[in-house]
Order: sequence, then C-alpha cells, then structure tokens
Amino acid sequence: MSLKIRLQRKGRKKKPFYQIVAADARAPRDGKFIEKLGIYNPLTNPATIELNSDAAYSWLMKGAQPTDTVRAILKLKGIYYRKHLQRGVTKGALDQETADKLLSEWLAAKSAKIEKRKDETKREIEARRKKIFGTAPVKVIKEPEAEEAATEEVTEEAAAEEVTEEAAAEEVTEEAAAEEVTEEAAAEEVTEEAAAEEVTEEAAAEEVTEEAAAEEE
Repeated sequence: MSLKIRLQRKGRKKKPFYQIVAADARAPRDGKFIEKLGIYNPLTNPATIELNSDAAYSWLMKGAQPTDTVRAILKLKGIYYRKHLQRGVTKGALDQETADKLLSEWLAAKSAKIEKRKDETKREIEARRKKIFGTAPVKVIKEPEAEEAATEEVTEEAAAEEVTEEAAAEEVTEEAAAEEVTEEAAAEEVTEEAAAEEVTEEAAAEEVTEEAAAEEE
C-alpha cells in the first residue's frame, strides 16, 4: 500500500484551512485517512502550522511520500533536517547527543526567525492602519481603585459626621434632662417652703387662740 502525507481541505468557501494527514494514496483527497498529523492555515501572515513532529518523522521514515506543499512544511519544521542528522548517526558520523543538540539549536534559530517575522508583520499592519485612519484618540480611563478609595473616604466622613451629630444630640438631650431635673427640684423646694410657712402660720394662729382663751378665763 502506497502512503501519502498530504493536505485535506476544511473550512468554508474562500476561507479554507487544511489538515495534514497520512493517508492511502488511492483514497480521495478529502476522504478517509490513517492519522491526522497537524493543521495548516495559509490565510494568516505568516501561515499557521501546527504539526506533530514525532508522528510526521515516523511516517516519513516508514516511506510515506509527502506532496510538494507538505514537503515544504516538513522542511520548515525541521523534519527533513532531523532525518538527515539521523542518517549521520546511523552511519557513525556523529553520536545521538550531538545530533539532538544540533537539531535543538536549529529549531531555536528557526523559532526566533518566525517570531521576528510576526513582529514585523504586526508593525506593518499598525503603520498601514495609522496611515489610513490616523492616530486614535487616547481615552482617559479612571482607575477604579482610586474611585473606590475616594468613595470609602466619603463614606467614612459621612459616618463620622453622623456619629458626631448623634453625640451632640445625646449631649443636648442630657442637658435638657438635667435642666428638667433642676426645675423639678426647685419646684419641690418651693413647695416644701410653702408648706413649712403654712405650718408656721397655723402654729402661730393656734398660739394666739390659746392666749385669747387664757385671757378670757
């Protein structure tokens, strides 16, 4: 059975993306496949590629033949370079540790190059947008923490004012109660003095009566 590593189209009209699959060469393009190896989206800049490197390397070493586009993807992801290094290990030209180190350095350099390309593309898009639409106005956004702190301070001040007002009201109430008590005490004293004077007057009247009776006798 002849094996192929190829692309399988997905997505809607004019918005395609592709699955990278290992399939029988006799199967239709979008038909059955043996294993899914990754995803390829050519609409992004740079293109988005997600690939299971170990599975792709395994199928390549088993003799699967990639299509032209998939071959370019495998070279970009270092699968062919890994195959080249593994042949050197098999022939004794280098050991496995050296081969792994070389592959890691190559992949790191390639990743840095891709990230640089992404940054450049982002800057180009931003410059094009500014050229068309101009610089967007800067929106002043108040920090929510400062607003919350101000609200808390206002709440604390209001609470302090309420406590002060309550204390003042209590003092006024106490003073009024003290004045009432003083007035009641004064009224009681006046009443007692009046009662004492009445008793004194009655006693004096009784003495006068007794004296008059004694004189008559």
